[in-house]
Amino acid sequence: MGRRRRRWREPVLVWWAAFALMLALAGATASWRVLLLTLLVWCLYEFALVPTVCRVMPRNGHVCREPVRGRLFGCTPAHQRLKADALRHLVRLPGRRRRVVADPNRDTGMVVASGGRTRLAQADQTVLVLAALGTVVTLIGMVYGLGAG
Repeated sequence: MGRRRRRWREPVLVWWAAFALMLALAGATASWRVLLLTLLVWCLYEFALVPTVCRVMPRNGHVCREPVRGRLFGCTPAHQRLKADALRHLVRLPGRRRRVVADPNRDTGMVVASGGRTRLAQADQTVLVLAALGTVVTLIGMVYGLGAG
């Protein structure tokens, strides 16, 4: 698989400067709502906007280095399926039903399941769990904020 051409991407420092500005605004106004908004934007950034690489590690152990935007996404449809399976495994959900294929060249008549398992890089797992927890905290804060007026 060849390298895809990298399009122009904004520097990551621009995002972190925006987060610092939002945190400073939350501190200056002493507003927990702005703090929650900052947390929500950071979670969105980590899920879907961060410029990163695919990092899918199939069974052969080689890490994919193709560029993607967002930790939830893969570089190709095949890697996206593998990453979705790894995400399901991370949250302990059952995986997709794999199509069971009988190999016509086998004389044992046994059925062989196609497909393989993959795993996410440890850094991606950690950030995705933290972003998911941040999203839950934000939703709870929004519900609490509706009641507090």
